[in-house]
Amino acid sequence: MRDSEVISQQISLFRSLIQTRRFDDGTLRILESVLISRDVKLMLDVRLSLRDFMRHESLCVLSEFKEKSVDHKLLIIEFFVRAFAFTGDLESCLSLRYEALVLRELKSATDHHLHVSYGEWFTFAEHALENRFYAVARKAGEKALACIQTSDMLKTKEADALSEDIEAIRKVKRLNDIATARAASQSVQAQGVEYLKRKIAERANVSMPVIKEKRHAASVLFRNGIKKHNTRKFQELRRL
Repeated sequence: MRDSEVISQQISLFRSLIQTRRFDDGTLRILESVLISRDVKLMLDVRLSLRDFMRHESLCVLSEFKEKSVDHKLLIIEFFVRAFAFTGDLESCLSLRYEALVLRELKSATDHHLHVSYGEWFTFAEHALENRFYAVARKAGEKALACIQTSDMLKTKEADALSEDIEAIRKVKRLNDIATARAASQSVQAQGVEYLKRKIAERANVSMPVIKEKRHAASVLFRNGIKKHNTRKFQELRRL
């Protein structure tokens, strides 16, 4: 049996497991095996197909499981985070990680084991920054700062703890500054590219008729020169 046929069967099995809501390690192992191929083009096509399928299914599943417990929803989100990581869909992976952190934060008021720590928010902010999701990085950085402020209000801290908080605040602010600067740079670069494209198009439209006109003028001068040369030769022959 050819590789493409084996992969096709594995994809069908993976799809059926997702559609029957089997969110476990066995399903992830099948996904992982699907994405191992020596045929680069085939692997890229499979990744693209599965990415679109999982994006659709993840939205459907999270909508279906609205009434489930927070723990159950977090397990499902974690499954899709790992699945998207396998397919290289960083955008969906980070989006679901952010959703899981926000869900935990909302529910932590009544369930303290769901509390999101400063470290978790900051780590997520770093990952978002590394992958060029600058707006998300800034939001996560703000959440990390909020964790420190909440902790400060809850208890009086000793000198060492206060020093740690000051350092943590400095790190978050530095990360947010970098994210803001890179987002602005990205925007300026995009605007610059559009400006150059527009100018090139404008110059092309303006220069085309000029080039034609110059060519026309040059050809007339050339023909006139030939005529003068021939006339001069003819007059010399008549004199002879």
